[in-house]
Amino acid sequence: MPPLTCFKAYDIRGRLGRDLDEAIAHRIGRAFAEALPARRVVLGRDCRASSAALAQAVARGLTEAGAEVLDLGLCGTEEMYFATTHFAADGGIAVTASHNPIDWNGMKLVRAGSAPLDTATGLAAIRAAAEAPLPPPRGGGSVRDVAAEARAAYVAAVLRFVDVAALRPLKILVNAGNGAAGPTFDALADGLAAAGAALAFERMHHNPDGTFPNGIPNPLLPENQPATAAAVVAAGADFGVAWDGDFDRCFLFDHAGRFIPGEYIVGLLAEAFLEKEPGAAIVHDPRVVWNTLDIVARGGGRAVQSRTGHAFLKAAMRASGAVYGGEMSAHHYFRDFVHCDSGMIPWLLVAELVSRRGRPLADLVAARRAAFPSSGEINFDLPDPAAAIARVAAALAPEALAEDRTDGLSLAFADWRLNLRPSNTEPLVRLNVEARGSAARVAEGVARVRALLGA
Repeated sequence: MPPLTCFKAYDIRGRLGRDLDEAIAHRIGRAFAEALPARRVVLGRDCRASSAALAQAVARGLTEAGAEVLDLGLCGTEEMYFATTHFAADGGIAVTASHNPIDWNGMKLVRAGSAPLDTATGLAAIRAAAEAPLPPPRGGGSVRDVAAEARAAYVAAVLRFVDVAALRPLKILVNAGNGAAGPTFDALADGLAAAGAALAFERMHHNPDGTFPNGIPNPLLPENQPATAAAVVAAGADFGVAWDGDFDRCFLFDHAGRFIPGEYIVGLLAEAFLEKEPGAAIVHDPRVVWNTLDIVARGGGRAVQSRTGHAFLKAAMRASGAVYGGEMSAHHYFRDFVHCDSGMIPWLLVAELVSRRGRPLADLVAARRAAFPSSGEINFDLPDPAAAIARVAAALAPEALAEDRTDGLSLAFADWRLNLRPSNTEPLVRLNVEARGSAARVAEGVARVRALLGA
């Protein structure tokens, strides 16, 4: 078996017919069960045209290794995370390519307790087993449909994050992007209605459709945001929500259709949790931090910095006992949701916060955006990322008040800060700049770093 190119740093993904196909998916299923080892495995999939067949191939591999497969069918990645712990399974697999191009697919995998697989051992062991000659089928495996039971338990778990009685009448525009979010959202909406929540929803691009007639669902891309923004305004909604393909990320828009960068949502959610659990630990990534640090300090909490990436955030969550962790890329992690990320819990918490404060979402973030403006992540395609970062460090580190290498290069000055880090998967350098109270200072910082990068 030639080396498998679909194994990446944190998960499995690749181009169909080149990096990933049903035969490879079958081998990965066998390898997952053999390498962990796993006798009971939760399996779900997104709505891509190739996902059902790939999931069937994974299930065949698992059952040949003697595993019991608990089949969730069409679901979000977070439903797989939740179900792995709920059913006390030995592991879980979601067949998904999230926001990758339409001719890609992949898998996200966890071990028992919904814990991420360690890159150096877990994924490496599965890859080695998948590339090795397959042993004879052990047999004795089975497939059990648990979709209805799993979703009911998931809805109950998500709704426990909010005080439904505190929700005032709000109109919310939701854009599922024709990804997997629609059916799960409908189940949550039914649960909210049954509990007496006075929320009204305007649905957009709601039905799952693997052809993605309205484009690949990736609301982080600026070119994908105007459609949701316009729909929020047209509907007269209090705020808007848009998800990516497997809805483990959600993105928020205020009533005027303005996109709210993820770092300000991290701050909002940190504030919400510290009100409920004073003194709690809050995990954050190193890219844009000043707003979060200020909010955590004001709330009497404990800020814990982690490297960017779900495996690192989840490890920091577990080690610190943090109630919540957030990344500016719109991944939000919750201790009481098996220490995993969810794209449904954040908008519910925002709805509760807006209700309790009696103020629009725009007002809740306006002061924070003014106090700590940021650039958003800027990508530079450079031939030698390491050399480019070294040039910036050599020029600017002597002026800095603090230097941090948790993830790439972070330099803090009196009134501005930068984080510069190489991509894990592409020849890119990613820059974030933030400042204290001055958007002009952000622009100056970006210009200075851009010149040093030679971009």
